[in-house]
Amino acid sequence: MNIHVKQDEAAKECRLDDMKQGILGRDVSRPDGLPKVTGTAPYAAEYKIDGCLEGVIVTSTIVKGEVTNIDASSVLDMPGVEAVIDDPRLTARAAQGTAGEAPAQPARKVGYFGQPVAVVVARTFEEARDAAKHLKIEYRVEDDAIVDPEEADAEAQGDGTKMGDLAEAMNSARHSVDVVITTEGHNSAPMEPHAAIAEWDGDKLTVHASLQMLNYNISELADSLDLDEEKIRLIARYVGGGFGSKLGVSEETVAACVAAMELQRPVRVVMSRQQVFQCVMRRSETRQRLRLAADEDGKLIGFGHEARVSNLPGEEFAEPVLQSSEFLYRGENRLLELEVARIHRMTAGSVRAPGEAVGMPALEAAMDMLAEKVGIDPVELRLRNIPERHPAKDLPFTDHSLAECLTKGAEAFGWDKGPRKPMQKREGEWWIGTGMASAARVHNVSEAKARVTLKADGTALVETDMTDIGTGTYAILTQLAGEMLGLPVDKVLVDLGDTNHPRGPGSGGSWGAASIGSAVFVACEAVRKQVAEKAGVSENELSLSDGRVMNGATLTDLLDGADISAEGHYEPGAISEDYTASGFGAFFAEVRVNRYTGETRVNRMLGSFGFGRVLNAKTARSQCLGGVTWSIGLALTEGLKFDPRDGHLANCDLAEYHVPVNRDVPEVEILLLDGRDPLASAIQAKGVGELGMCGGAAAIANAIYNACGARVLDYPMTPDRVIAAMPENA
Repeated sequence: MNIHVKQDEAAKECRLDDMKQGILGRDVSRPDGLPKVTGTAPYAAEYKIDGCLEGVIVTSTIVKGEVTNIDASSVLDMPGVEAVIDDPRLTARAAQGTAGEAPAQPARKVGYFGQPVAVVVARTFEEARDAAKHLKIEYRVEDDAIVDPEEADAEAQGDGTKMGDLAEAMNSARHSVDVVITTEGHNSAPMEPHAAIAEWDGDKLTVHASLQMLNYNISELADSLDLDEEKIRLIARYVGGGFGSKLGVSEETVAACVAAMELQRPVRVVMSRQQVFQCVMRRSETRQRLRLAADEDGKLIGFGHEARVSNLPGEEFAEPVLQSSEFLYRGENRLLELEVARIHRMTAGSVRAPGEAVGMPALEAAMDMLAEKVGIDPVELRLRNIPERHPAKDLPFTDHSLAECLTKGAEAFGWDKGPRKPMQKREGEWWIGTGMASAARVHNVSEAKARVTLKADGTALVETDMTDIGTGTYAILTQLAGEMLGLPVDKVLVDLGDTNHPRGPGSGGSWGAASIGSAVFVACEAVRKQVAEKAGVSENELSLSDGRVMNGATLTDLLDGADISAEGHYEPGAISEDYTASGFGAFFAEVRVNRYTGETRVNRMLGSFGFGRVLNAKTARSQCLGGVTWSIGLALTEGLKFDPRDGHLANCDLAEYHVPVNRDVPEVEILLLDGRDPLASAIQAKGVGELGMCGGAAAIANAIYNACGARVLDYPMTPDRVIAAMPENA
């Protein structure tokens, strides 16, 4: 049985609220947790496959030009070497970070330093790595490459938003802010490097790969290899983090497939940590100008947000810096514009919370500056500027929880209301301060399919090619199916990450849980109807709990040896165009800043978040904790450093690209404001995976200013930048 639901209206009556099992929303541990922590969960590179050869990618040593010759003979006599693969398809990958787009760089062209150009295959990894270092490659170099985004030509991205007269609003405003804030580029830095093992049997390709969106990835790989999708099976049961870097099929997967098909042997290709940094997409650096104009009460009459980002020539993706600025605050005179500088660094693409991750910290720092000028509490300033409808599109919101997040977060944190002044508290050589910021992240849903089978033995099986990249998909789908079918979690098996299953939405854009959860919900409703028929009642009357029907009969007895199966197909409908959907939140931070070194330590942080129904409190809280950790990195330590001469990445490993470690992250409190958003999805839930880092860095920036008076306008706020911004009397 196949059930198709297109959401053209609100899901006002959701059956989930009437179920009796009582496991949805609870702190249910991940079914995949034990195999992961015990090392028995096989990641992409860890499958034991007999006769598997090892491939190592070779990358370019020029920034722009063309490969003119790859001398395979220079390494073929080395120990263990089986082949040098210089197939043009190795560089013809889909646009990094934007699944489904066509290749941006013509084959054999080099567009950035470190671009993959070949793969060496040998019997062992060590032999392949050694040969890769000795492979001789000749290039035709083009010396007109621009690597600095401030020196490059830029082009407007879209039409932007223009309403009223911002310049006049700034001139006539009682209070105004006009500031330029920058953020450096970022790397996703997932713990698991990019990896793939490909097997070719002469007719069908089986690929174990570390990928986020198999529904798109299978099409990308089929295009790249000129194969029918039916001849490809992708498997990604466990993915050790992605954060956007594994949205699209990347070079290691194509290289493994091309080599396996050519050599008629299984081939494994794993990127080194340096290659992950050098080859895989980055988050673009940004330069942002914020203009805020307010009346005497702090109500915005003008709102301007202009940003410059960068990408390779020909790439369509542009970091959507203005995404939440479009609707977060009021201001009838508006100007929002985004431009893209064309430079020769590795492709820029989606890194966790693309857009808001860097746009919100700039906006929220500017709002803090405005609050100081107006002379009111920063929380109150934001409360006064929450719009009733989308300021530019005049659309209603599906649900709006920002005010609740602000007020409840402030109360839980112990926020001191009223006008604030820096340098009010000092302990020895440390200045102490607090800061806050709003959070917002657009909500989307995507087409999704899942198959649910209620088995004759009283267990349930959920199947979809949806992935779990550490976000808790295994857990929440277990809970959804268990809740709907009246089964405890140990009676539900979720099978993910296999393109032999129905197509899910993929893990990305924070749409995964709401989308695939809705498909599972739809399938379970169909299964329940079949069970109700057997029980002789309507579906609304059917009550299931712990494998038993309301009259005491077991599901096993009722099924009488026959499985019941249904495939749920969920699609967003008309309401997605008629409303603005977003998750909201608020961050509060306390920091200490060393007067003499500029070192910043985060003492404590709190985040309060509203995103509709909470499906699993433990996994949702975990996602928010991860987002806050990312916020600390963005605020204080993380930034890509490129050599201005040739554009090569200088800090291309975890020793030099400084992500927060355990010592950097304090005790973090998370408030989950459970609610219902009937317009957001069939299960009344919205995304949370990226919301937890959208603005958190600004809470830290604002706390630094409150502590020591250093208004740092460049992220990350490293000690040298803090010291330089400190007033002399600090």
